[in-house]
Amino acid sequence: MTPSTGQPPANRYLGTMTQSVTLHPSFLHDHYLVRRKFWRVFGGEFRVFDRSGALVFFSEQAAFRLREDFRVYPDERQSEELLSIKTEQIIDLAATFKVHDGPTGKLIGSLKRKALKSLVKDEWTIFDPTGMEIGLVAEENLALALLSRLIGLIPQSFVITSHGGTKVAEIRQQFNPFILKNQLTIASPKPPIDRRLIVATVILLAGIERRQG
Repeated sequence: MTPSTGQPPANRYLGTMTQSVTLHPSFLHDHYLVRRKFWRVFGGEFRVFDRSGALVFFSEQAAFRLREDFRVYPDERQSEELLSIKTEQIIDLAATFKVHDGPTGKLIGSLKRKALKSLVKDEWTIFDPTGMEIGLVAEENLALALLSRLIGLIPQSFVITSHGGTKVAEIRQQFNPFILKNQLTIASPKPPIDRRLIVATVILLAGIERRQG
């Protein structure tokens, strides 16, 4: 029997497609902490850490773009683009954000905001590459969602569920009036939604925080 190394599980993902995909090791953790840089004049900058505090992702949100554009790398040197998260719409509350694999350019899936519902409680639909609905991202508590719109310092919490209603992950914002911190916990070692889409979700939410209307 091979001794445990403390590393994440095997980097294979089957998901809703029949073809297996090898994931970058940064995607194989079950706990992440996203920190948004407090002071950046243009665009956005995000660092994602694993449970031990090691940096596993670095993300930039492009400045001076009419369309949102995020790029995700495994390090601050931007040695390899792992993901791109982009929308084709301009200032659209119901925009669809497409997530592409960096090395291959292939579409992984997309997230579409439910505009009317998000005025009260944020909700997003998750789609696979074929356009099939595979999950939902929603603020966890209606009362706290309403309060967060009235009082900006109220932390937001989200739950990601599969199309069948199984809890896939949760995102909890830690209270900090200066630095946005989102904690992502993936419920299963083999989630039914592509791990890359889950990571893209927490980065996207950090980038467009509190833009409900």
